Amino acid sequence: MALLVDTSVWSLAYRRDSPPEVSEVGILRDALAGGDRVATTGVILLELLRGFVPESAQQTIRESLGGLDVVEPSWSDYEAAAGLSNTCRRAGVQLSSIDALIAQLAIAHDLALLTTDQDFVHAARHIPLRVWGA
Repeated sequence: MALLVDTSVWSLAYRRDSPPEVSEVGILRDALAGGDRVATTGVILLELLRGFVPESAQQTIRESLGGLDVVEPSWSDYEAAAGLSNTCRRAGVQLSSIDALIAQLAIAHDLALLTTDQDFVHAARHIPLRVWGA
């Protein structure tokens, strides 16, 4: 299994208290423990570090994500992400610019997106995005 793990799942996994019993967090743990390909990208790191104030939590995130495969957007990925967002909008689904870029990276790198964000589930009905479990 090859996954791009969205901010929503990492946020749950790194909660200050114990992580909730959410299936996506369990899938992430299993993928990491089982040696499956788990990828991230710079915008996901940005979103996580922006949301965690304590330096200790930021350091844990940097260390954890630093060992993953990193996929970064090319110029054509930005163009394709705009197209995904426009396709979704025409279908009545709102997909932010960042979410469209994350979706494009998952599509371009043949990764299933592991997320708890229902916007991606709705978008996947209109674009070739594979959302894990959807």
